[in-house]
Amino acid sequence: MEDLVAIARVAKPRGLKGEMIADIVTDFPERFDDVETITAVFSDGTTYSFKLEKSWFQSGRVVLKFDGIDRVEDAEKFRNADICVNESEAVELESDEYFDWQLEGCSVETVEGETIGVVTSLMRTGATEILVVKGEKEYLIPFAEAICTRVDIENTQIVIDPPEGLLEF
Repeated sequence: MEDLVAIARVAKPRGLKGEMIADIVTDFPERFDDVETITAVFSDGTTYSFKLEKSWFQSGRVVLKFDGIDRVEDAEKFRNADICVNESEAVELESDEYFDWQLEGCSVETVEGETIGVVTSLMRTGATEILVVKGEKEYLIPFAEAICTRVDIENTQIVIDPPEGLLEF
């Protein structure tokens, strides 16, 4: 099975006709216009694929209607499910851009070879994203070119050149 990329998470049913309100978890909300088939992934790992009948935006969220889900009771079963597309359908990024899921799990070390830890998540602050790195303690490392000098997704490694004091707190 091909790897999946989350683009939304179902928050709750909407109305009585099987529609669902979902939080957008992609930087490319326009991608809902081109999606035909989605896969719902539940917390227990169960997956179901559906045809996306229609979607539209409402109050910063997306409303989704899947083919064959026509009742509020059926839509309720999707609460908190991740809505995913195949990785091959993910939006093309520039060579210096990365999806959050590509960064999570990367090992982080300094240019001197000192192991810092592993990226557990990415915080969005409105400015520069922050890598949350778990090592001896939790480190917050700005994901900036001046600090993250090499990002090797293929080998799941990020090399940093931290300014004085960044790793001391």
